[in-house]
Amino acid sequence: MRKSAKLLSMALAASMVLSLAACSGGASESSAAASEEATTAAEAAGGAEEGSGSEASGETASGETYTVGICQLVQHDALDAATQGFKDALVEELGGAVTFDEQNAQGDSNTCSTIINSFVSADVDLILANATPALQAAQAGTNEIPVLGTSVTEYGVALGIDNFSGTVGGNISGTSDLAPLDEQAAMLHELFPDAKKVGLLYCSAEANSQYQVDTVKAALEELGYTCEYYAFSDSNDLTTIVTKAADESDVIYVPTDNTAAANAELVNNVCQPAKVPVVAGEEGICRGCGVATLSISYYDLGVGTGKMAAKILTGEADISQMPIEYAPQFTKKYNKSLCDALGITVPEDYVAIEE
Repeated sequence: MRKSAKLLSMALAASMVLSLAACSGGASESSAAASEEATTAAEAAGGAEEGSGSEASGETASGETYTVGICQLVQHDALDAATQGFKDALVEELGGAVTFDEQNAQGDSNTCSTIINSFVSADVDLILANATPALQAAQAGTNEIPVLGTSVTEYGVALGIDNFSGTVGGNISGTSDLAPLDEQAAMLHELFPDAKKVGLLYCSAEANSQYQVDTVKAALEELGYTCEYYAFSDSNDLTTIVTKAADESDVIYVPTDNTAAANAELVNNVCQPAKVPVVAGEEGICRGCGVATLSISYYDLGVGTGKMAAKILTGEADISQMPIEYAPQFTKKYNKSLCDALGITVPEDYVAIEE
């Protein structure tokens, strides 16, 4: 965890070896042999320490090294990009002094708890919780190790904090992927002004998804749309629910939802043949099944989280005083191939998602 303490222990051990050699007769040859043996042992131990971990290791100018545990809920474009941005930023800030223990829960919140508990047992220096279930597991697992969330939409909802002020306090802070939901509703209206019914497709197990569809529903109803919820519990009933939504809706809205993101191809396999366009909450989902999105860069979000982590690890900042940070900009993007297939023309200020 911190190499300076280990080097001190090795230096003391070397000193003891030299003292014993001197007491045994003071022969210069014995002393030299003992000194060489102690130096070799110290170098070997130091080399073993530097060679451990899944990433390049080294130390800061102060001799500190750090282990960071990363718990990512599931593999999909958005979360992958946030994790990569986080790692890149920390390596840039701390060089080889940081080692990552990166684990993926494969979409299972119970596995998130198991991963977090393993980090606590290993006494890592900081935990990155990528997505809401990972953050909730970290909140339950430790109140001492610093925890940074990322790809979390609303921290008050995720952590059960009433009248959330923007700072969690304690050992938790992080970054939010919340896009301006009223602007997402306005974008849907810009693209589909003649639509009547909007289906709100989301996973009922994700609290932040519920928050998003509730907010978007209110905004869309003010614009004159009729909205209907289509909630699925997990990937097992997703096809059935998507089929019902496509049959009953003119347009479908999918929020920033991890289960939907991990199964975007399945959503597209239903909606594209039915010629029902999907407006997505983020770029990864849009790439898989949507026609357009108002989205953030998850890589940049991860970079921001990594910079926060560097300040915490080096003692430059107190996590209990760090407010949640938000993406600095949002971009209107569209899925060109899907828009072409459905005959949808987007305004000139939309940026095509790279394929």
